[in-house]
Amino acid sequence: MSPHPQVQRASLLYEMARDDEAYELIGRRLAEAPDDHHAWSVLGQCLIGLGRPSEALAAAVESLRLEPLYLEAHFVRGVALRHLGRLKEAEAAQREAIRIDPYAWGPRRHLAELLLELVPERPEEALEQAHAAVRVGPDATYTWQTMYKVASFHERAELADEAVRELIRIDPTHSLAVTVSTEREAARPGTSAAEAADMYASGLAAAPDSDALRTNLDKAVYRMLRGTRWLALLCLVMAGVTLDVFPTDGEEPKELPIHLGTRLWALALMAAVWGFGALRRYLRMRTGAKLTVRDLVRRLFWPRVVLGQAVLATLCALLIVLVPWTDRTIPQVLFWLGLVPNLLSITHDRDKV
Repeated sequence: MSPHPQVQRASLLYEMARDDEAYELIGRRLAEAPDDHHAWSVLGQCLIGLGRPSEALAAAVESLRLEPLYLEAHFVRGVALRHLGRLKEAEAAQREAIRIDPYAWGPRRHLAELLLELVPERPEEALEQAHAAVRVGPDATYTWQTMYKVASFHERAELADEAVRELIRIDPTHSLAVTVSTEREAARPGTSAAEAADMYASGLAAAPDSDALRTNLDKAVYRMLRGTRWLALLCLVMAGVTLDVFPTDGEEPKELPIHLGTRLWALALMAAVWGFGALRRYLRMRTGAKLTVRDLVRRLFWPRVVLGQAVLATLCALLIVLVPWTDRTIPQVLFWLGLVPNLLSITHDRDKV
């Protein structure tokens, strides 16, 4: 007997991750037909999605009381038991589901993941079950996702790569596959912080629910912000050299005030440093990465500190160059004011985001 249309709609809502709506709909069906074993099984799925595994287990047991050989109820019972930490019982439930229907991929993929927890030192059966799941469900993302987990856990790199390729083939926006492939691209040697930020922003555009990509984007943008301090310090050094802030012993110091043309030349060099080193890169970044720069500075403390230090050093450099100083005392103070705060934190703020 096929499921009631109301049960089918609730099952579809559950698959769309609309657990509350599915739960409400299946509740109405059970109020009308409390002996509908299909409905009890779907109720169990909804309760698992809502984080209520004990109630889900009870619903699956009720479904099995009404129909002892119902595959989906055995599967739901196994998933609920796994959530409750009763792994051996969960394994038995999934094996019973496989016995009832050897061509059902759901119980096989869950059994493969269970075996990772039960016997992690013996990968053979977990890999066997994962292979069986992808054979019977080659176009299901869940089966390839399990294959990736099992292969990665047991360091089967080629198999994990194949799983990622298949996931992207089936669903180009699959969160796990997009996250893994983007992280690999961004981790290549020679990838700059700006390039990594663009990659993570592109990945997030495809898989907006990926917390890992969002975290990595924040880290890449923070690396960029840390890089601006080196630009600011370079400008500070250029200003110090232009004004000869600290004359070398035995050499005649430059006569103050420094000629206007020399100071303007130094100013032009500073503009080039910031234009090519920061502004040009920022303007060429994806919109998502640009928005993250602003968001990160607004949300977190250390990005504000890093950006503030870069601004402080640059302002000190500008004051040293723009003002026609006749004495070196104030420029020396400005030089140390721009340099010291950066040096104090530059060695230990690497992993603050």
